[in-house]
Amino acid sequence: MKLYNFFRSGTSHRLRIALNLKGIATEYVAVDLRVDEQLNAPFKAVNPQGMVPALDTGDQVMIQSPAIIEWLEEKYPTPALLPADADGRARVRALSAIVGCDIHPINNRRILQTLRKQFGANEDAINAWCATWISAGFDAYEALLASDKQRGRFSYGDAPSMADVYLIPQVESALRFKVDMARWPLISAVDKACGELEAFQKAAPLAQPDAG
Repeated sequence: MKLYNFFRSGTSHRLRIALNLKGIATEYVAVDLRVDEQLNAPFKAVNPQGMVPALDTGDQVMIQSPAIIEWLEEKYPTPALLPADADGRARVRALSAIVGCDIHPINNRRILQTLRKQFGANEDAINAWCATWISAGFDAYEALLASDKQRGRFSYGDAPSMADVYLIPQVESALRFKVDMARWPLISAVDKACGELEAFQKAAPLAQPDAG
């Protein structure tokens, strides 16, 4: 399989984590967002939306990281990224959605580029914008972690789940936008636990071949 992605893309990062947790090797195809390569015709032929990541399975090209991660969970169910019970799955999906629906989309590159180019936002304003939405989402995520009396070392239980797949790239993004993580000790503890696992280490932005 070919993985079209960019080292610093949060959605690419989460998919790399999921693939690593599943033990699935892919061919790394770098798409350089710094020069808007994703908007050029060759990549638009891969993904008409012009966004990363995209996964070419050999039979089809899949887009949108939530859809790909759910596909991976169905196609390669072990190790599981979702709990066995319906209540647990709902909780993990809700934690994932805090990041995937309510934080990341309004802080991603095309939004920030629009703020810069059309609204004249400088880097201080960009950082403040990102911090606003990251903080709102992380406050909720932290509260949900605190309310889970059976929580282990990770966002749900004692093994990494889909929630961690979404969370860790957002922590990376928060640090890049100069957000002080001391406000969320439980999230920081989960980040530390995940950082001890090879699947997360190998997926980290600076570990990718296009990070140089």
